[in-house]
Amino acid sequence: MTTIELVQGDITTQEVDAVVNAANSGLLGGGGVDGAIHRAGGPEILRECEELRRTRYPDGLPTGRAVATTAGKLPARWVIHTVGPVYAKREDRSDLLASAYRESLRVADELGARSVAFPAVSAGIYGWPLDDAARIAVTTVRDTPSSVETARFVLFSAEILRAFEAV
Repeated sequence: MTTIELVQGDITTQEVDAVVNAANSGLLGGGGVDGAIHRAGGPEILRECEELRRTRYPDGLPTGRAVATTAGKLPARWVIHTVGPVYAKREDRSDLLASAYRESLRVADELGARSVAFPAVSAGIYGWPLDDAARIAVTTVRDTPSSVETARFVLFSAEILRAFEAV
């Protein structure tokens, strides 16, 4: 069974086997968590992402899917890039958000990762309401069978941490 930890902090400093990146489908860096991981991890991550775009994902990584690269200079061994959905009031995209977490765990299992640090996927610039994003994140990770022993949600602010603690 996976132990879930909640901490406020910087995901790029986590000493875990794998760090999950809330990536965009282009896989070439961006803002928020994505930009921070690419900046802290260095050019090795970008090089592997460019190769993934050239070979496996010429049209970008689909929403709800995940793929791994090196972690470059991060203290983790791997980065698992996942694409969360943009929130839409008129369309329930909860299944895609849950899929981003499930797919990240699947990739972690394939890698043999025992500890994984997650951000609050889709809860930033993608506009997902915080309470709902926290509920989907925690329940999906809790309920998904996995060999991951520790799933640590590394949350950027006290407000986000409180939302996750409420779940």
